[in-house]
Amino acid sequence: MGRQRHALSPTPDEADPSQDRRFVTALARGLVLLRCFGPADRWLAHQALARRSGLPQATVSRLTFTLTSLGYLRHRAATGEYALSPAVLSLGFSVLSNFEIGRLARPFMETLAEDTQAAISLGVRHGTSVVYVAHCRSTARLILGLDVGTRLPFAETAMGRAMWCASAPGMRALVAQRLRAEDPARWPEREAGLRRAEADHAARGYVVSASEWEQDIAAIGVGVDLGDGREPLSLTVGGPAARLRGALLHEHFAPALVRTGREIVAAIQAGDWED
Repeated sequence: MGRQRHALSPTPDEADPSQDRRFVTALARGLVLLRCFGPADRWLAHQALARRSGLPQATVSRLTFTLTSLGYLRHRAATGEYALSPAVLSLGFSVLSNFEIGRLARPFMETLAEDTQAAISLGVRHGTSVVYVAHCRSTARLILGLDVGTRLPFAETAMGRAMWCASAPGMRALVAQRLRAEDPARWPEREAGLRRAEADHAARGYVVSASEWEQDIAAIGVGVDLGDGREPLSLTVGGPAARLRGALLHEHFAPALVRTGREIVAAIQAGDWED
């Protein structure tokens, strides 16, 4: 592991973009504020936005006023809370609905969902998170209640770890830099989890997470590398940890997941698509 430490140092081409004179800090801060809203959040108070974004309260006040004026946030004056408006949601879902990779992958994901009676997800990286661009549920009653647009942490999930293992060293270095800067205290634990994922991937061809992001939820993941230089996606099987374990997980679900990942790559490389 010691010989690999150099991979965590970014190359000059991967320097912090915020240091570039073309970088618009105000725009970046506005987007940071919008990303404070998670799947379970309807309304957030000013103090919560400041805490989650790490921005000064005065800056949050200016940003919320601007975003509300432009129609991207709604303001509830009685409580001082804010919510995402349909305007910002439509931006995200219009992109996701036209994401051709998800369209081409869906038939394979549906087959895998029925085969495993679990939840199948395809995701991409966004900053230090992963975002679902396609999601299929089986007909089983006990499945994950997540959907397209769901945002998950990178380092603690099978989806993020699979992306990490499929990424080039330079991209790993950039993600590591951002994870460390985001929460220095948690970085050693996160780094250890990513290193374990590397070992699992080398030995098995897939990665695992068990109750690390959400209690009693487990998942396995594989990277989906299209081979054209872009960042890999990730394909996962997820469900209750009590079910996704042992021989069922490693001897049945995992081979099916790896096979499906290869089928998706072949379908995308053979298809006529744009992302």
